[in-house]
Amino acid sequence: MRTERWTVLVNISEHSDHTSADARLHSRDDIAGRGLARRNPSDTDIPEIGAELATSRALSDLAHQLLDASIADVEQATSHPATFRS
Repeated sequence: MRTERWTVLVNISEHSDHTSADARLHSRDDIAGRGLARRNPSDTDIPEIGAELATSRALSDLAHQLLDASIADVEQATSHPATFRS
């Protein structure tokens, strides 16, 4: 049996009404995702909401990149086009 630990580090930056998040997966390959959120000036300033939205977008971007890397690895290993179903 083999066990691995992969860690995702999320850095969140807030600048007035914009929030950005960078999610970096530390594994055999480093992969990074990015997410942005913008508060409408007429909305109440609740920083946690911007952080949550930007982070969810960064993690979604990271997940898509990880799936693309998986497909590329399968195609390289099999020399055949790969398609994955959810």
